Amino acid sequence: MDDGIKIKVRNYGFYYGTVKVLVDIDMDILKNTITAIIGPSGCGKSTFLRTFNKMNELMANISTVEGEVRIDGVDIYKENIDTVDLRRRVGMVFQRPNPFPKTIYENVVYGPRLHKKYRKQELDSLVENSLKKAALWDEVKSKLHTPALDLSGGQQQRLCIARVLAVDSEVILMDEPASALDPISTQKIEDLMDELKDNYTIIIVTHNMQQAARVSQKTAFLLMEQFGEPAKLIEYDDTNKIFTNPGDKRTENYITGRFG
Repeated sequence: MDDGIKIKVRNYGFYYGTVKVLVDIDMDILKNTITAIIGPSGCGKSTFLRTFNKMNELMANISTVEGEVRIDGVDIYKENIDTVDLRRRVGMVFQRPNPFPKTIYENVVYGPRLHKKYRKQELDSLVENSLKKAALWDEVKSKLHTPALDLSGGQQQRLCIARVLAVDSEVILMDEPASALDPISTQKIEDLMDELKDNYTIIIVTHNMQQAARVSQKTAFLLMEQFGEPAKLIEYDDTNKIFTNPGDKRTENYITGRFG
């Protein structure tokens, strides 16, 4: 396996039924790095994001993947892998917070309990550690057994992140995780991402160019050039270069707001 590369994508294409929506994507996603995926609405950003934990299979009756998607050297579409374990290792945080209608405590322990048995003391420790990693512990430690749905939107989103951390995920996929949040909550999520990248590989889809520039180290720009054509990876580089000196005029036009 290449040193420093967590996910390797080669000649990737994706079909919904007979409709090809992504084509010819090649990129290496680095460990312990935040990678932003940007592009206009409808260009397949979320579809590409869901590639990494095979969640497209849950959302489309008929879908086809071309090429290779290797995580730690293992092609997750060609080799016989445990999909449940893959989705544990590659966790997902959605656009809108989606806590279970359970207590804060039960939200955090739900995933771990699916994988093995724990003693009460182990679960207590797991909850505390996961909520601390998600920068939520101090706000909820006195109300762990109250409904998670009573939390604010920003707190609910951090709880969802804690849920991912509780099952020992290695990669965290974030699909516009702050788009439904107020600016203060958004900043907390961004600060949290910056802390988490030391121990996790994070891939974020965002429409917010300022957010991509603030939080990520690498940026990928997807674009569907003509309606009905599959989207392509136009440019993938260091975020600073993408936003200050892009190598493709189409990238420059998008990030400066000329279209999209």
